[in-house]
Amino acid sequence: MESSSPSVPFPLLQGPVESTYRACTIPYRFPSDNPRKATPVEIQWIDLFLKSVPSFKQRAENDPTVPDAPAKAEKFAQRYTDMLEELKKNPESHGGPPDCIHLCRLRELILRELGFNDIFKKVKDEENAKAMSLFEGVVQRNDEIEDNGKRAENLIRGILAGNIFDLGSAQLAEVFAKDGMSFLASCQNLVSRPWVIDDLDAFKNKWTKKSWEKAVIFVDNSGADIILGILPFARELLRRGTKVILAANDMPSINDVTYQELVEIINKLKDENGKLAGVDVSDLLVTNSGNDLPVIDLSSVSPELAYMASDADLVVLEGMGRGIETNLYAQMKCDSIKIGMVKHPEVAQFLGGRLYDCVFKFNET
Repeated sequence: MESSSPSVPFPLLQGPVESTYRACTIPYRFPSDNPRKATPVEIQWIDLFLKSVPSFKQRAENDPTVPDAPAKAEKFAQRYTDMLEELKKNPESHGGPPDCIHLCRLRELILRELGFNDIFKKVKDEENAKAMSLFEGVVQRNDEIEDNGKRAENLIRGILAGNIFDLGSAQLAEVFAKDGMSFLASCQNLVSRPWVIDDLDAFKNKWTKKSWEKAVIFVDNSGADIILGILPFARELLRRGTKVILAANDMPSINDVTYQELVEIINKLKDENGKLAGVDVSDLLVTNSGNDLPVIDLSSVSPELAYMASDADLVVLEGMGRGIETNLYAQMKCDSIKIGMVKHPEVAQFLGGRLYDCVFKFNET
């Protein structure tokens, strides 16, 4: 289930990692809580994972690569539901106490044991194809914005709008199944600023004064998220002379893009001169983060990523899983951005914001 090579801590985390870094943002329990009794927050989050079981089961039933998929999907739903209910009764069962990483890992483990390696493959491919047809238009609109700060804001809004394509959220999976999503409409309909965490003005100020040498971007979903949100931003960084490393999952997990898929996407988007809408991509690298979940524990990344990222001066963690539910408070040795849309009511409640609010946390060193 893990990446084949041994994992190492992400080198830009402020140390000592063992004592100062905690991946999960929302504490489900405190040391004073009874270890054998589920806390109200644990129950709330277990219920959130329970709510998503039907949409995962439906995807699994329709996986053409798995023989007997409907029967195995039923087994998945039953096993995962039983596990979650047992964790409510005894939070120490199944390797608990649970946190968001643990609950995601249990789900992936059951799916993979039953032979489901990529139940979102079909929807990822469809969304990638749709988004690729819109890529040129999106970068052209960005290029037409002459003011540097306004262009930076437009790119950031594009990342947030793209990030709404998230089938790990039960509500969004439902909306998506009904009528898909329009990227441009999402850009225009972001909740009004100030967002629940809003350091955009400080970032725009820095953007107009400084170019970073090397940026590492931990990417999130397929489709509009990576193609219309992250890639235009990465392209703009390249244009400004920044080397860019895109770190993507080693293995499929929900509709997150994997590093093999990302390499393919970029190759398809390149023009006849091997450029990304006219911008040279020789300083763009795609690497495997060593991760196989929709959240990430930065104390455990691939050695390739650690090696390539060690001298970066900007780290971007994008998406609710990697930048909000985990790592929102992770401290880096360099400038960092945590950016994503709040797509779970439980996260909105914790942050004191609205559902579909935005997080843009920029820390300078």
